[in-house]
Amino acid sequence: MAADGFAKWTRRFEDERERRRAQGDPEWERGAVLHRAVWAGIQRFQVGEDGDGANLVAKAEAAGDADYARAVRLFVAEEQNHARLLARLLAAGGRPTLSGHWSDTVFVRLRRLLGLRTELLVLMVAEVVALRYYRALRDGTDDALTTEVAGRILADERRHVPFHCARLHDSLAVLPAVTRRPVLALWRLLLLAATLVVVADHGAGLRRLGVGRRRFAADVMASSAEVVEAVLTPRPDAWTGGA
Repeated sequence: MAADGFAKWTRRFEDERERRRAQGDPEWERGAVLHRAVWAGIQRFQVGEDGDGANLVAKAEAAGDADYARAVRLFVAEEQNHARLLARLLAAGGRPTLSGHWSDTVFVRLRRLLGLRTELLVLMVAEVVALRYYRALRDGTDDALTTEVAGRILADERRHVPFHCARLHDSLAVLPAVTRRPVLALWRLLLLAATLVVVADHGAGLRRLGVGRRRFAADVMASSAEVVEAVLTPRPDAWTGGA
């Protein structure tokens, strides 16, 4: 990391928090009308965004970098805001939230297996899939409220991925150089497996959003190559992460 380390990320999260407060919420009273398959996808992603992040925060604090721990707490707050936005969107369409979903349970258990590095690698699987999903949700419907909510969340996710890449770079740097790419190759295999589950589970909704199963999977895996390079050589201001 640069001389100011994760302090710059803390400032970015804090700046975004103030911008979000000034912007205020979308106009929920407009309501939202979507196909039931799209609603089903939103319900499942809302479950994934919901959570207190206590395990991640505890591991970040144990890492001994106060700036990083502060940035993680701000990241968790943004994820909780995503869950809130999606819940409000569902309410605007007269749809309930789900109490849970098996895929989220599996991811949470995987994340908690070992230390911070494992937690972040598994978390990054969800983040990279989410990048493509929220882009599809933003661009694939003519419902104005849905487009706005998805656009807000996507903008946050495009900051989250390089933030986690920066920490993963530091974490992998302690490993022998010859092991770093194999670790990330295994991460891409996990990402592929998760993506295949998503396209099987969300196929009908993705088609309604104009994205076929194969295209969605191909786009996710293409973006993962950029993640690997960002972890190996962090350049957060060069991150693109899709349009």
